[in-house]
Amino acid sequence: MVKRSKGAFSGRTRQLRGKGKVSVTQAVRTFGVGDKVIITPKARRSGLPHLRYANRHGIIVEKRGRGYLVQVRDIKATKKIIVGSIHLKLIGAANGS
Repeated sequence: MVKRSKGAFSGRTRQLRGKGKVSVTQAVRTFGVGDKVIITPKARRSGLPHLRYANRHGIIVEKRGRGYLVQVRDIKATKKIIVGSIHLKLIGAANGS
């Protein structure tokens, strides 16, 4: 019997299907502290948050390396997770939403 793989994308590839290519503008965009964002995981591994945080709203607390520290509410708790800029989408008046 073959042993099951326990790699980083093991069991996740179906959830990331259709979340394809990343454009250059998505890769180089920046956010400011206090911006409201949605976590939208793409099929790019760098800075990928856990998929339980997919489509969650949050507020950017600080820039950390190439990613951002995002504060997200989880029922009663507030959690801070590090997310790459590729996996974030700005919400609010800036994009007309």
